[in-house]
Amino acid sequence: MGQALNNGEKARQYRNALGQFPTGVAIVTALDDNSQPVGVTINSFNSISMSPALVSWSIDHRAASYGIFTSAKSFTVTVLAESQADLAMRFATRGADKFRDMDMDGVGAPIIPGGCAWFKCDRYRSIPLGDHTMLVGRVTRFARNPVSPLIFHAGQFQHLAPGTILTTQAAA
Repeated sequence: MGQALNNGEKARQYRNALGQFPTGVAIVTALDDNSQPVGVTINSFNSISMSPALVSWSIDHRAASYGIFTSAKSFTVTVLAESQADLAMRFATRGADKFRDMDMDGVGAPIIPGGCAWFKCDRYRSIPLGDHTMLVGRVTRFARNPVSPLIFHAGQFQHLAPGTILTTQAAA
């Protein structure tokens, strides 16, 4: 059985170690029971399967929007562009007017304009895992925008340096 890490120095060390893994930053949106949009910033977005097209993300059981997301029949994941750190912070703030000044696409859970990519998903499965629930979605529509992504590493937003794409070749 895994070690429980409660609020303390070990928990902070564990978070710092996890923070060494750079991730993309995304906003997930859904509609509540009154068809009002809700959204949250995540860095737990993953591709699961190509056939069927499945993606996942995880939400903390203590999140204010936990019940909405775990009962929503669909959600949208927007991968943020490097210029969208302000939106990442807005959607990470509890109680913020998250959708102010945004044009909604009007089709289900909103797409955040200007992101690198978006994925409209139908809920496929919810899997409680520890203090989070993994939500798996079946991708029904998607698009990409060829702009640089927002990166999160060591507790801070980062940018990809231009010209740093590495190529490798298999050994002969």
